[in-house]
Formats: sequence, C-alpha cells, structure tokens
Amino acid sequence: MPDFFRVLFASLLLAGAALLPSLALAHTGTSVAGGFLSGFSHPILGWDHVLAMVAVGLWGAFLGAPAMWLLPVVFPLVMAFGAVLGIVGVPVPAVETGIAASAIVLGLLIAFAARPPLWIAAIIVGAFAIFHGHAHGTELPYAANSFAYAVGFVIATGLLHLVGIGFGLPVKKPAGRIAVRAAGGIISMVGFGFLLGLA
Repeated sequence: MPDFFRVLFASLLLAGAALLPSLALAHTGTSVAGGFLSGFSHPILGWDHVLAMVAVGLWGAFLGAPAMWLLPVVFPLVMAFGAVLGIVGVPVPAVETGIAASAIVLGLLIAFAARPPLWIAAIIVGAFAIFHGHAHGTELPYAANSFAYAVGFVIATGLLHLVGIGFGLPVKKPAGRIAVRAAGGIISMVGFGFLLGLA
C-alpha cells in the first residue's frame, strides 16, 4: 500500500480512537450533541458504514478508472439526497437492513469479480447510498450545528472511500487480485453478521 494511504488509514484509526469516549450509538436519533466531530465520527465509528464505504472504494479500484473515481463521487452525492429524506422525515423502509445489505452485496460483487457496465455499478452504489444517507440525516437535526455535522459525515465518507481505493490498488497484480477478492468475501460475511444481529 502506498505511504499516503498508510498514513491516511492510521490517521482515521487514531481519530476514531480519540472520539471513542464521546461515541453515540449509531442510528439511535439521540445523543448527537456536536457538529463536525459528531458527523465525522458517525460513519467512522459505525462499522456497518465503514464496511460499505470502504467496499465502494475497493470495488471502484477493482473496476479501475473511471469507476475508481466515479463510484466514490456517486455515493456521497446520493447519500446527501438520502440525508435530506431523513431530515424532512420521509420514511425509507428497512434502513438498517439496507445498510447491512450494502456490505453483503458490495462484498459479493468484489469477491466474485463482478464487472457490470459503469452505469449499473453507479446505480447499485447509489441505491445503497440512500440508506446510509437516511441514517445520517435522521440524526442531523439533533446536532448542535447541522451544517458542520453534514460536512463531517461527507468528509469521513470520502476518506473511507480513499481507504478502500488504497487497499484495492494492488489488484493489478495476481496476489493483489486474490487479496482484494478475499477482502470482498470478508466484507460480505461481516455484512451477514450485521443483518443477523451477530456483529
């Protein structure tokens, strides 16, 4: 992994560890008191979000350019739309199931080396982004500074996509391809754990 991505990943881990004492339970709709830090920590400290967002970057790296850059742009854009739905109270059914399913499906797509047309990949990623955005959006009104909260969760999402891309870059080598596909399988299995309430 390039040094930039090692530093980025280590920084994310340190930021997450520093924020653990003030961690609010994911998707409860309560206890979101801060602004930027609350928004930034929400995706990073929610392992269901982490898996899916890293998987987007990982799948993008597996597919190569332009998917490597398009999918991590589609996700936060559509996620913002999902957040608006959550803010204004538009119900989205089975949000938690959709979040778990995003890890399952994206992980399987990576594991099975799926290479759909770019527009289909974008639709898949965008569909799951709605669930993640809705989960963030329902908590946003409780934040002290809603704009800072939104900026925080968008930046954290982008960083998680970059981590996925970083882990996916070795896919050009045979051993790297095997490792990336194995990572997809692990993501999918953990997603099943979330779906069944085991993780």
